Amino acid sequence: MIGVLLCIGLMYACSPKIKTVLSSGQQVKSLAYDAEVYVYSVNESVPDGVIKIAQISLGDTGFTLKCNYETMLEKAKQEARKVGANVLKITQHKTPSLLGSACHRLKVTLCKSDALDLLEKHETSRAANYLGDVEYALLHVYRYSGAGSMINYNLKLGDATLCRVKNNFKTTIKIKKEGLNRLSAKTESKTELPFDVVFGKEYFLRCSVKTGAFVGRPKLEFVSYQNGKVEFENFKAKRDETRLSNK
Repeated sequence: MIGVLLCIGLMYACSPKIKTVLSSGQQVKSLAYDAEVYVYSVNESVPDGVIKIAQISLGDTGFTLKCNYETMLEKAKQEARKVGANVLKITQHKTPSLLGSACHRLKVTLCKSDALDLLEKHETSRAANYLGDVEYALLHVYRYSGAGSMINYNLKLGDATLCRVKNNFKTTIKIKKEGLNRLSAKTESKTELPFDVVFGKEYFLRCSVKTGAFVGRPKLEFVSYQNGKVEFENFKAKRDETRLSNK
């Protein structure tokens, strides 16, 4: 019995800290577990006519393990469905830091809208991810503070070096070579990632360092357009090199 209670306690300690405050007088029926919840970032305005239902905050217990942006956002969506909200407006987004928390921390306003056609139209326009009729793609590269802060590495496209990836860093690069290629980075070992470049598209690459035998290995992962755009725009990097480099 004690072992079971201990496991339950550890499970909750490792989960994000969530606090929900309901707006007074709002009684809305819960939504289905898989109902669509429309997300608006810090820099976006919610549609007119929405009803504010609750305020929530998602943070770090001090023992929270899985707290990347996708996980925290999904937790926020779950809370939204519980209180009947289908619009989620992020009001504050704190990214991981070396001397602070390793978690993404969010403050969110939950709202209800009956104008589903407007919400769907807005979502479709955001998902288009199209820069226009241009002969380049944009690659947004970013790396939070965290493990392996002293380890830097070159990010390469094929044999060409795109940038030097440092701790607490972001940059945007014009890619002028269309078609299937590969991204790579190397410290004690080499990491490779296929990259199918389509002109007119934006791509978001989250970089980090994972545990290695001696030094640590580069970790490269593409992030969805919607999540990557939020992460990149809200990340106030100490090393901000977002002037457009041409490659």
